[in-house]
Amino acid sequence: MRMLKVLLVALPVLYLTELMGIGMFQNHLLYFPDRASVAEMATGGLAPWPASDDFRGLLAEPATPPRATVIVFHGNAGHAGHRRYYVDVLTRLGLRVILAEYPAYGARSGELGEQSLVADAERTIARACERYGEPLLILGESLGAGVAAAVSVRQRPAIAGLLLITPWDRLDHVARHHYPLLPVQWLLRDRYDSVEHLAGWDRPVLIVTAGDDTIVPARFGRALYDSLAEPKRLTVVAGAGHNDWFDQLDEDWWRQAIEFLLPESR
Repeated sequence: MRMLKVLLVALPVLYLTELMGIGMFQNHLLYFPDRASVAEMATGGLAPWPASDDFRGLLAEPATPPRATVIVFHGNAGHAGHRRYYVDVLTRLGLRVILAEYPAYGARSGELGEQSLVADAERTIARACERYGEPLLILGESLGAGVAAAVSVRQRPAIAGLLLITPWDRLDHVARHHYPLLPVQWLLRDRYDSVEHLAGWDRPVLIVTAGDDTIVPARFGRALYDSLAEPKRLTVVAGAGHNDWFDQLDEDWWRQAIEFLLPESR
């Protein structure tokens, strides 16, 4: 009986403690930036973009005149320099690639959070459009898919198409999946509601989900896909997890993806 009384007191305290922890430290549960200098990031043919003293990401040019510019918004961990794998395949397809960096990631200062990242992404797209013109493609991976969906509404005229990889429909759905006993929908400051942001979007969207994804389960990407208007496509990478899907997509898949997103540049 004494043990039961202790549990009846302790469990609510533990529950409230966990609620307070998520409320106070949620940035540490969502964002995992790595820090690095510009010199450390700009290696292997990658150049600081738009310049070392005005660093917003990394640039790679194709061997031939580019048919379009792709801006990549990466996932929540590491920094832009860790996404070199996009450069290798996309430049071979004749695309200029900008690996955009977020505030507080890599060599950049700034604040974490949806408002900060989306506002900064809007400025990055505007700078790329001013410098290179159209067409622009936006590629978002995981967290970056949420950023891409939000910023695409604000920069709609400049964007030819969206490639969203391991995305969610709404961040609170993913949070409830990982914390089913907590009222996360009331605790989250950042929403990243991609369904709302892409309502009415009428340009090509390609959704890629990983069939065995345990971080952002594929059903959330499918829910986003179902909410979209045409033209749209869905790729489910069977047997892949959140971080190894890339190895299962060959260059032919990427070629077809770009042809869908840029039909006028075939």
